[in-house]
Amino acid sequence: MALDLSAIVARHHGDPSRLVQILHEVMASEGYISPPVITDLARALGVSRGQVEGVVGFYAFFSSEFRGRFTVLFSDNITDELAGSRELREHMLSTFEVAPGQVTRDGLVSVGTTSCTGLCDQGPALLVNGRAIARLSRATIGAISALIRGNTPVEQWPSNFFTIESHLERKDLLLATLLAPGEAIDAAVSRGASATLAEIANSGLRGRGGAGFSTGAKWAACAAAPGPERYIVCNADEGEPGTFKDRELLTHYAGLLFEGMAVAAFAVGASKGLLYLRAEYAFLVEPLLLLLSERRKAGLLGKDIRAVHGFDFDIELHLGAGAYVCGEESALLESLEGKRGIPRNRPPYPVTHGYKQKPTVVNNVETLIAAAMVARHGAQFLRAAGTAKSPGTKVLSVSGDVARPGVYEYPFGTSVQQVLSDAGATDTQAVQVGGPSGTLLANGELQRRIAFEDVPTAGAFMVFNGTRDMLSVVDNFTRFFAHESCGFCTPCRVGTTLNARLMARIRSGTGSRRDAKDIARVSQIMKTTSHCGLGVTAGNPVLDALAKFRPAFDRQLRSLDVLPTFDLDEALAPAREASGRDDQGAHLDNEGA
Repeated sequence: MALDLSAIVARHHGDPSRLVQILHEVMASEGYISPPVITDLARALGVSRGQVEGVVGFYAFFSSEFRGRFTVLFSDNITDELAGSRELREHMLSTFEVAPGQVTRDGLVSVGTTSCTGLCDQGPALLVNGRAIARLSRATIGAISALIRGNTPVEQWPSNFFTIESHLERKDLLLATLLAPGEAIDAAVSRGASATLAEIANSGLRGRGGAGFSTGAKWAACAAAPGPERYIVCNADEGEPGTFKDRELLTHYAGLLFEGMAVAAFAVGASKGLLYLRAEYAFLVEPLLLLLSERRKAGLLGKDIRAVHGFDFDIELHLGAGAYVCGEESALLESLEGKRGIPRNRPPYPVTHGYKQKPTVVNNVETLIAAAMVARHGAQFLRAAGTAKSPGTKVLSVSGDVARPGVYEYPFGTSVQQVLSDAGATDTQAVQVGGPSGTLLANGELQRRIAFEDVPTAGAFMVFNGTRDMLSVVDNFTRFFAHESCGFCTPCRVGTTLNARLMARIRSGTGSRRDAKDIARVSQIMKTTSHCGLGVTAGNPVLDALAKFRPAFDRQLRSLDVLPTFDLDEALAPAREASGRDDQGAHLDNEGA
């Protein structure tokens, strides 16, 4: 199908802030965004070519080069890797006789990796032309390869390939309480905007994204900000490896989410909402749009909601494009405005200068669902569970070495051990709580509690049993951060790359005690000097592993304090290939050099 760029631009009203969404349509039509299209698009939107080119280059799911009629991206998340993703990827590369990331000579296919698909409970997983396939096996890869060789359009593949299973394993206060459509909105309207703000504050609701900022304080600050225009933004860009709870919440509780967004809009006086959905969850777009349409017809979105004059509020869905940093709220706002997702300097904060520099509330999916419940049942609903400092419950994504991976809801204050027991974990060596940027807990710490005052978390639980090599786990995390750094600030851009290289040396057995010292020092520098939370937390897995699993490092280190960073023998590899020699005499002895 020929690209009709003018029609695409017209559908988005020629709005430059819709650039990311426009580029998604171009990718769907062409498979890539060619330089001439970049030029035409810049002209059509009235922006510089450099701006469009910069956005195309920033996001992993956009490309200015042809990637093949089929683009296959295997999840590179550690839980997928431990489940066999790497071996399956190598098998497909061998099948098509192609190197990673390269396109076959006939332009048919490229095979590469993506950081995480949000399917950690049913991995290994991959994306093919943006569509997710879970529970991969050798047989599945064979069937996929045959369909690609036959040039069968992805839309014609067997539908069972794209089945995403639901693993909602435990419900508690939040997920076990049902609301009829409109109940929370009616309660908020009856109570009034000011009283609704007070109820949210009195409930003690804290942001469920991990930082735990007071939701009531955030809403009140937005409501008090000057100016008539306000926005509600839902952050559904859960790109943290090991996190997939929003996938289940958006599948089964999207009505509650939209209810919570409408309650927030009523409380702060907002007229527009934006749901920022991670690109890996594209399979949720159609059902979410259908539900939004149904709520408009029911008078729960749109003009004069519930016949309240002036209560005008509607929600748009925006799709991300594969940038982990956009989980940071200011980077997400930049992306919503059609820009590269570079985190902003703060202050000012989004509550006064958010989307399009207007007062904006940014909350994640779980927080807004909890807010809907508080609006309906009052502040004491949340305080009936949890702890004094952490009222309510937490929804967790549990994956890795457990018998029953999935989504679990627990009251704050529940021990890590309780979660592991319920999920069927045995011989647990370590748990990564909160994803790579979170906290690595060793076996002796499993009685610690999930709470803001003990172990805070955005929701990820990756479990590793006694057979796992913790250096392999940390190596995966350092590569993840090196790949996902936006490159804006030097400490993060350079530090994440150094950590990945140092970790690779240590894991390969060619590292020294100096390398272990350097990787700790680099991690500390990033923590104190990085521009945003990505760099601040990127060294966490290294520092935790050095503190709690030091023998694993020591077993891999050579006794020398310093080793050369340049491998001369490796540098001579092209010469050996050219000469056809690979005997002992063609190699240098690094030990004796």
